[in-house]
Amino acid sequence: MLDLLFVALGVLLALAFAGSLVYLYVQDVTQEKHAVLRNFPLVGHLRYVFERLGEYFRQYFFLGDREEMPFDRATRSWVYRMAKNEGGIIGFGSTYRIHEPGALVFANAPFPVLEEEQQETPPVVIGEGYCRTPFAGRSLVNVSAMSFGAISRPAVLALSRGAAEAGCWLDTGEGGLSPYHLEGGCDLIFQIGTAKYGVRDENGRLSDQRLRELAAQATVRAFEIKLSQGAKPGKGGVLLGNKVTAEIAQIRGIPEGRDSLSPNRHHDIANVDELLDRIEHVREVTGKPVGVKTAIGGERFMHELTAAIRRRGPRAAPDFLTIDGGEGGSGAAPQALADHMALSIDEALPLVADALFASGLKERIRLIAAGQLVTPARVAWALSAGADFVNTARGFMFSLGCIQALRCHSNTCPTGVTTHDPRLQRGLVVEDKARRVAAYCRNMNREIEMIAHSCGLRHARELRREHVRIVQPSGQSIGLDRLHPYPVCRDAPATIASNSRP
Repeated sequence: MLDLLFVALGVLLALAFAGSLVYLYVQDVTQEKHAVLRNFPLVGHLRYVFERLGEYFRQYFFLGDREEMPFDRATRSWVYRMAKNEGGIIGFGSTYRIHEPGALVFANAPFPVLEEEQQETPPVVIGEGYCRTPFAGRSLVNVSAMSFGAISRPAVLALSRGAAEAGCWLDTGEGGLSPYHLEGGCDLIFQIGTAKYGVRDENGRLSDQRLRELAAQATVRAFEIKLSQGAKPGKGGVLLGNKVTAEIAQIRGIPEGRDSLSPNRHHDIANVDELLDRIEHVREVTGKPVGVKTAIGGERFMHELTAAIRRRGPRAAPDFLTIDGGEGGSGAAPQALADHMALSIDEALPLVADALFASGLKERIRLIAAGQLVTPARVAWALSAGADFVNTARGFMFSLGCIQALRCHSNTCPTGVTTHDPRLQRGLVVEDKARRVAAYCRNMNREIEMIAHSCGLRHARELRREHVRIVQPSGQSIGLDRLHPYPVCRDAPATIASNSRP
């Protein structure tokens, strides 16, 4: 009797399967949207399956260690090893293509600095002499802006705890200040986005009361007015509705489950003078350093900014500038902007640094660089070009376990970094990942110092443009100081120009 039941069940399953195939066949040949399915019913579905799986097969089986985008396997593997304290030692030579245009080559000194001659990298103070509570940045490498919403609760917790352990700062991103940012006790830079999440009143305007409340938090060290980001200059932040949970909606002051779309610029900032007015206002209300984050599209912005500061005086200047390269991209962005908008950090950073050198403002305005700067060589290049600090988002995402699945916007991140699905978040163990965040930061700083020592310098803040060379299309390298010569300081206030140095 039992055998007959199994036979009957098998027949029913076979009939159901055959019926499903017939239904799908009829559906394919009668639909009018997809030519492949209409001409090749049933088997045409394989094309879409392979298309979806193609990027993952290429990642693991077909692309070489130095071929994948946006970050190749060699780079990701290096970050993973640093985060796990497994060292950056390799054998049998490097796979880095040293002869390709754009390759970085540092000028080693014939007599490098001995261990006993090396010095600890000094902190750089932001806002000293211009605000009531200046901030000393200790780490060369820091956590770039990633909002709670764009990344998950356990990811923010791990970053906060790891940043506190390593002594670097964490930028909140434009999504407001969450309890998870505060829990780790790290230094925080609060970002004021175009929607003013976390600092706006009931009418959506900037609230002085909220600014004072945030400034009262001891770990909130500075404020950053975001004009644009490298992933999508000219468009505000995008958080799709499937990631707007009740908690995120409450923090941001928006409806739950609806897309969070920030304006493409601040309504109250339409020109450089209005920007400087807002900087001075926020600094006066909070007593803390105030900077600006922006992508760069050319020379005009820096010309207008430095001219306005010369006219108004150094007190009107931002305390720091965060320059995001067009290759940035931890957030969701339209592909047209992600692919084609804004200068890369390789072009933007020297341009901005030159403008500050020429105007005598380099010591007044601290310079922070961002844009795929996840390895010590890239950070050392940025310091040589003129940066005081480097921010990275995706480097720290890799330290959290990100596998570059390219699902950041979809709420289906398989590693729990950018999803609010509790089942997927379970894979991100905060205690373990906080240790990896701290290890990545410490090892990055250590290896940047190692590059500086090999160049004959006592610490990494002595890196200058003459210490790095860029390989040209001819295969020969040229010094960064020849590609971007230091400008002559001109038309600067004497009190600033006297302290300015290349």
